[in-house]
Amino acid sequence: MTRIAVLGAGKIGEALLAGLLAAGRTPDELVFTERHPERAAELTARHGVAAVDVPTAAERSDIVVVAVKPQDIVPVLAELAPALREGTLVVSLCAGLPTSLFEGALPAGTPVVRVMPNTPMLVGEAMSAISPGTHATEDQLAAVEKLLASVGRVVRVPESQQDAVTALSGSGPAYFFFLVEAMIDAGILLGLPRAVAADLIVQSAFGAARMLRESNDHPVILREAVTSPAGTTIAAIRELEKHGVRAALIAAIEAARDRSVELGRAAARP
Repeated sequence: MTRIAVLGAGKIGEALLAGLLAAGRTPDELVFTERHPERAAELTARHGVAAVDVPTAAERSDIVVVAVKPQDIVPVLAELAPALREGTLVVSLCAGLPTSLFEGALPAGTPVVRVMPNTPMLVGEAMSAISPGTHATEDQLAAVEKLLASVGRVVRVPESQQDAVTALSGSGPAYFFFLVEAMIDAGILLGLPRAVAADLIVQSAFGAARMLRESNDHPVILREAVTSPAGTTIAAIRELEKHGVRAALIAAIEAARDRSVELGRAAARP
């Protein structure tokens, strides 16, 4: 039986616990850490998983998943390092933090796998990108793939691409939510009740996403199928291009990538 510890039970940490339980893991195979006692008690009541401290989590587990905020990583690693058993696999879900940061703070030879998930993990539809550190084996990488497959899709990338992944899919759901928010406001401006506008847009977004996944057609092909000559859609597309929406999205994603790089550098400073 592989025991798994999740350090940090925020939204992503809880979503992973829930996904693992839904995939057939039992509560006695899992533990978690949470610095707020009220939150810890709430999660134990909801999922039946024990809350423990960091050293206990390390001593009991074969896989330790670190799901804390990047700015909280230094004290967590300081607690984790003395208690970590030889061969324990460490999986980082911390945005922007390189595997070298973990390898430098943990016992020599510790296998580390870096993961960039996203919040659709909450509904079992995460997109997670994984990269091995210096000491992670193929079997360990496959174990992380299997673990994350319980909450969505998984892709392997070189670690050099993780900052771009963070900007694109890690932050990506927020861009879609922002767009949906703007479209709902447009519906209200055009005279629709908010609830009706929301239903129209959310279902349209859901359907469009399924078409993208299931058709395997390029987005341009799907967009052109909606864009009739001299019709309503091309009039809207012209306005989007006029206002530089495409360029703004590209610039925004570049900014997110740069911030991911900055977080990694800041955490590496003594």
